[in-house]
Amino acid sequence: MSINALFAPFALKSLQLKNRIVMAPMTRSFSPGGIPGADVAAYYRRRAEGQVGLILSEGTVVERPASSNDPNIPHFYGEAALAGWQHVIDEVHAAGGKMGPQLWHMGVMAEHRSGWKPSEQFEGPSGLFKPGELTGKAMTENDITDTIAAFAQAAADTKRLGFDCLELHGAHGYLIDQFFWAGLNERTDAYGGDSLTQRSRLAVELVKEVRRAVGEDFVISLRLSQWKQQDYAVKLAHTPQEMEAWLQHLAEAGVDIFHCSQRRFWEPEFEQEGSDLNFAGWVKKLTGKTTITVGSVGLSGEFLAGFAGEASQPQGIEELLRRLDRNEFDLVAVGRQLIVDPDWVEKIQQGRVEDMKGFSREALRTLV
Repeated sequence: MSINALFAPFALKSLQLKNRIVMAPMTRSFSPGGIPGADVAAYYRRRAEGQVGLILSEGTVVERPASSNDPNIPHFYGEAALAGWQHVIDEVHAAGGKMGPQLWHMGVMAEHRSGWKPSEQFEGPSGLFKPGELTGKAMTENDITDTIAAFAQAAADTKRLGFDCLELHGAHGYLIDQFFWAGLNERTDAYGGDSLTQRSRLAVELVKEVRRAVGEDFVISLRLSQWKQQDYAVKLAHTPQEMEAWLQHLAEAGVDIFHCSQRRFWEPEFEQEGSDLNFAGWVKKLTGKTTITVGSVGLSGEFLAGFAGEASQPQGIEELLRRLDRNEFDLVAVGRQLIVDPDWVEKIQQGRVEDMKGFSREALRTLV
């Protein structure tokens, strides 16, 4: 397969990219007190120098008292944290890169291994971290209104600081995703309901407010996943018809890009349909929107196992190229390979297979 499709330029609204490779958001926890420092800025600059088309930041939390369970995850609010992000985007732009922050609220979470706790109780649609496991509080309608406002403010700050786009974290069992998931959303008001479409009200309202904050020409990405950190086997949409009904409302609300998280990008989303389309492929087919695929690109093992200690070795990307060549999706997100090697993109382009690096959990201990 030709590698040319991976290095073709891409344009959407105000976003102009040199290639189709996206640095996936990967939590690093190197921002003490929520403030990204010079080391974080240098880390992202190195990926820009390494010719990554679009850098999406690690998840960075919005201004809610319990939006994070980790004291070293960056904030996207407050004078000091925003000054840190200003330095990040200035460094990335100086290296010729493009970048957007991933805006995040974790929702109801397990306590951090350090024992650190936020100033208030974790909040979610019904206070559940797992089905039947009450460890947080159910959000009031005022809590929901204030949370949506916090995302909109972070979006406005994103544009003010000069970022090129933004992403909303609606995947992996975090707050927005907790509203989608019937197992955690037991609400009987307008933010709950029997159908996935009904449970999407928070996300739809949130996207609309973010769109109002940034204007029509600024690109908004929404990261989604069927699986959850609490349960890998969960599916939100069981059929293409259910998926279309769910996503159409989000697209109409203002989502430009759907970032479709899979643990393994090559796995078909709906095998019963007799199609090998993956999650991103189905979303593009059903909505017509730009999609990003992600999930163990260039590595032998999937990322959750990697974080648990399983080492992964470099793999070829022939299957990825085959799918990209047939326009199954538009952009390709890479995580662990770009954690261990800021020059991975150039090595792929130059065919330097022998120089590829594997991934092990030890790589998470430093910012390379």
